[in-house]
Parts: sequence; structure tokens; C-alpha cells
Amino acid sequence: MKKLSSLAVLMAALMVLAGCMPSSQSDEDSIIKIAAKPMTEQFILGEMLSILIEDKTDLSVELTKGIGGGTANIHPAILSGEFDMYPEYTGTGWLYVLKKTEIPDDVTLYQELSQQYMDDFELEWVGLYGFNNTYGLIVRNDIAEEYGLETYSDLAAVSKDLVFGAEYDFFERDDGYNALAEQYGLEFKKTVDLDIGLKYDAINKKQIDAMNIFTTDGQLSISDVKVLEDDKGFYENYYCGTVVRISTLEAHPELREILMLMDSLIDEDEMARMNYLVESGESDEKTVAQEFLASKGLVSND
Repeated sequence: MKKLSSLAVLMAALMVLAGCMPSSQSDEDSIIKIAAKPMTEQFILGEMLSILIEDKTDLSVELTKGIGGGTANIHPAILSGEFDMYPEYTGTGWLYVLKKTEIPDDVTLYQELSQQYMDDFELEWVGLYGFNNTYGLIVRNDIAEEYGLETYSDLAAVSKDLVFGAEYDFFERDDGYNALAEQYGLEFKKTVDLDIGLKYDAINKKQIDAMNIFTTDGQLSISDVKVLEDDKGFYENYYCGTVVRISTLEAHPELREILMLMDSLIDEDEMARMNYLVESGESDEKTVAQEFLASKGLVSND
């Protein structure tokens, strides 16, 4: 009886110890790991994905923000299984990951991009958020109204009367000022080399008339400027969407419907506004993400 009692005590102790052991593999599989590049925009998008997944499933999310090197480090990490998904841009996937040089129309590019990601990497593009964060040109609204400017070609026709500003790198890049000027016939009265952090200040103070931008810059939402149309398609489009491991979708098929809630959800103005709220210090990226999703009726704003 004493031996039996000792055995019972030992078994009970083992059961208690087992309950204190680290998470099992099944617990680990219930954690979705999301990566985000070192950009305000990516932090917000990562939070949106996290909020939707945790709100609508029993899964937990581990969000890693600000991964240095962006795609250069995230792409191999997702292939190795370190991450399950991340927000990516079509232009980056096409030019940097697939090393393509010829650029087809948007529909063809997305179809071929999606297919090759599945075939070569076992990754899937699940929806596009709606906004295009690409390079662009803006002019002050008073200049746009005075000259009736809508497109880059319109700008070229009056560029001799205007002052153009950009950061140093834009004047040095192969796809920068010289290539753009050649494509459109731009001949500004003067060009000004500006610190990237002072560009919007310069155009708002009327020190320059036109400048280069990214189309979801936070400062766009509070500046009195007009984004012109790239009517000759000089710049590649960078539509953003979620790249996901196919194995993750197979393990958690409910994720596909949830991720598609982000499809066509955000336009450039909305993304620029959210970027500004974070960059200006008015709010943090998680709050901005939560409030935006709530405004679209996708989650409650508790």
C-alpha cells in the first residue's frame, strides 16, 4: 500500500509539472506572426491586421515592427517560417523580389506576381488594401488653379515659370529628376535641393511651386497642394496588400476571409491622414488602426 501511495503521489506531481511546462506545439501554431517594415504606414497596417485577426478568431498575434532592411530581410524570414504574413507593395515584389524589368499593366502584373509567388515561394497575395504608395509630383493649389494643372504633361508646359524642389537623392537617382524631366520635357526656372524633412515646409511657405512626394505622405493631408496625374505612367505602381504563407492559410483557413476585409478598404487620402496622425504625435498607430477599422464598421471602438 505504501508503494502504491508513493506512485500516486509521483503521478500527481508529474501532472502538476506538465501543467507548468512551456506552450505545446499546438499553442505555438495558434500564434500568427506578422512583420512590418520600418515605416509609420507599415506599423498602422500591421496593427490593423493584428486587430482584425484577434477580434474575429481565437488566434493570438505577435507583431514585429520596424524590421531593418524591409523586404530584403522580411522576405527570407517569411520563407523560413519566422513570420506568417506582412504588408508588401506590388512594385517592390515585382522589381525587387522577382527581379522583373518589363512592367505590364496593373492587372497583368498582379496576376503574374501572385502566380509566381505561389509557384516559387509558396506565398499568397491576399487582397490589396486599395491605396497606391508610389512616387508623385505635387504643386501648390494656387499654382494648379492659376495654370489649370491636372497632369505631369500640364506641368511641363508651364515648368519654365516655376521653381521645383526635391531632396538630394531625387536629383541623383537613375529614376529621379533627370529621367522624369526627359520623359515629360520638364524645364523648371529653378531647381532647389532640400532636406527631406523640410520639403513640405518649403512648399507651404511658397518657397517652391512643385516637388516630388510619396502619395501617402502624412504631410499631404494638411498641405494646400494638388497631386498631379502621372499621365505617361513614368512611375511604377506600389499597391499594398498582405503576403501570407500558404501553409498558414491551410492551417487556419478562416484567415483568408478576415484578411479580405482589408481589400479595397483604404484610399491614398485616408492612408496619408493616418500617417500624419501618428507622425505628428496626435495619436499612436494602434489607436489610429482601431479607430479606422471601427469607422468602417469592422470592429467596435471599445
